[in-house]
Amino acid sequence: MPHPFLSDEWIEQAHAIRAEYEGTTGQIPHVIRMNLVVTELPFGDGSLDAHLDTSSGELILDKGHLEEADLKVTVDYVTARAILVEGNPQAGMQAFMAGKVRVEGDMAKLMMLQAVPVDESAQEMAVRIREITE
Repeated sequence: MPHPFLSDEWIEQAHAIRAEYEGTTGQIPHVIRMNLVVTELPFGDGSLDAHLDTSSGELILDKGHLEEADLKVTVDYVTARAILVEGNPQAGMQAFMAGKVRVEGDMAKLMMLQAVPVDESAQEMAVRIREITE
């Protein structure tokens, strides 16, 4: 059953899917610790603090902020959904050029994420994540 992107139900199902694929996706060669603030949520308090961490070799996205992050990205809900669920990096670039994405910290780390190869298992996981997203 689909749920709104980043809702508690969506996050719970995304964690279950991620657990199924743990250890099967390709290793990410760059250590990136990024805090993420998603604004303009269509539910809840209006924003969500999250983080992305590749220090284990796999991409982990979860709620809350890391204490020692390389960078912080603030982005609106629609753009975050386009990038993280739909896999549309062009939406992110357009939002960045329009000033809708704010980056604080090591921007080179953000650019490294774009160069990460996506293997078959990661693609399968992405399809399953899209299927749970309203």
